[in-house]
Amino acid sequence: MSTAIKLDRRKFLSNAALSLAAADLSVVALPFAAMGNNKQAIISPNTSTDKASFDNIKQIDAGVLNIGYAEAGPENGKPVILLHGWPYDIHAFSGVAPLLAAAGYRVIIPYLRGYGTTRFLSADTMRNGQQSVIARDIIHLMDALKIKKAIIGGFDWGARTACIMAVLWPERCKAIVSVSGYLIGNQEAGKQPLPPKAELQWWYQFYFATERGRIGYEKNRTDFSKLIWQTASPTWKFDDATFNRTASALANPDHVAIVVHNYRWRMGIEQGEVDCNEMEKQLATAPPITIPALTIEGDANGAPHPAADTYAKKFTGKYTHRLFKNIGHNPPQEAPGDFAKAIIDVDGY
Repeated sequence: MSTAIKLDRRKFLSNAALSLAAADLSVVALPFAAMGNNKQAIISPNTSTDKASFDNIKQIDAGVLNIGYAEAGPENGKPVILLHGWPYDIHAFSGVAPLLAAAGYRVIIPYLRGYGTTRFLSADTMRNGQQSVIARDIIHLMDALKIKKAIIGGFDWGARTACIMAVLWPERCKAIVSVSGYLIGNQEAGKQPLPPKAELQWWYQFYFATERGRIGYEKNRTDFSKLIWQTASPTWKFDDATFNRTASALANPDHVAIVVHNYRWRMGIEQGEVDCNEMEKQLATAPPITIPALTIEGDANGAPHPAADTYAKKFTGKYTHRLFKNIGHNPPQEAPGDFAKAIIDVDGY
């Protein structure tokens, strides 16, 4: 069984000499205070830095993609890769990155395929959104950046990707932080009906299964995405500037194709790539995650998510579960201090 832990304001060591200027990051307000040489910094759990933005987006060829990513912290710092979900982007971690950078971590935050400045290298490549291929993208990114091993953290699609990486490439993952726990799925399970109340939460999946839904999302992706934000995080009072910064990342020319294929693949009404079949066969067995892991749930999460006690046994290494109070589906952006602390804590497992 997982244990819900009430987060406090525990202190963690940070090096005051590390500056955000060196991290290629522009932040309006920091949710922590430097305490002088060799002192400790206090993270305030729910202090948001929603108005922060990343100044310098880098690009690198990795696998079939040219991936756009933000980077913060010292180049020789311990690598942390943070992964967003749908319909979010790298700015979900704009408050987390400076905290981790100040603590000495090298933070990499990529745009997933179909988001932001990430592009396919070839027009002939299938616009595939299946779960295993997104995880493989991140392995290719690590290879391109010459990162042998990293802490992986994410929510929504990013949490699923972290879990898949931990199963298929455990040697590349030091530890993971996964919002909503064990999210690895398979097509056969996706074909099975759920109780009516649960099916209602997945309304958009059924919408995307239709041609009307694909056209509707293409035409209304901004309003659609804002609705998802509001229903998934009902207690999060984000402003227009915060949403619009992410909405621009959804204008990616491949975004609709990737999103629609992702949800159609889950239901088994579209197939993925043949070279992903072996990975999907392994994932379909719901294998355990053996590396250190910390899972998070927000008690105001309005998106479909499993109960923590249904997946705790899937984590067979050192494991902790935390419940974030008054937080919805996007803990990194709603509670950046708590999320940064989870990354630092799992690093010590």
